Amino acid sequence: MVAQNVVFGILAAVMVISAWKVVTTKNVVRAVLYLVVVLAGAGAQYLLLAQEFIFVVQVIVYIGAIVVLFLFGTMLTRAPIGRDVRLDNDQRWLAALTSLFLLGVLIAVLSNAFGDTHVNATSVQRTADVANSMFGPYLVPFEVVSVLLLAALVGAIAIARRD
Repeated sequence: MVAQNVVFGILAAVMVISAWKVVTTKNVVRAVLYLVVVLAGAGAQYLLLAQEFIFVVQVIVYIGAIVVLFLFGTMLTRAPIGRDVRLDNDQRWLAALTSLFLLGVLIAVLSNAFGDTHVNATSVQRTADVANSMFGPYLVPFEVVSVLLLAALVGAIAIARRD
């Protein structure tokens, strides 16, 4: 159990540093690559929980599809790839204050909703149970999101080919 805690700490630290770099870098392509590190870290967290199916979904859907969509959108819309100094503004302190406020609200809501409830991490879940709980009630929203992402990609191609 101690080795899992050490690996969790290392993964969490790498994810936090990469997430910080996603929002602070001025290069769009590097931001997407830092996002890949964050999403891969989330997948590794699922492996630590022995949820291989969710890990595979994380890798295929998020790392495979979403990041490729971001990169294609960046390339097809001819967005500036290098450093862009116009992306920075003077509202960092307001953003930090807002994020701390939202963190407080999130902690308050979660502690009110769950209180002293503990998660039983030793229970065995089958892949079919996980898939049914994810895609059973949420099948229509899942399909709507996939159509929306497809429309975004087609829109990016249409904008890029307008010349």
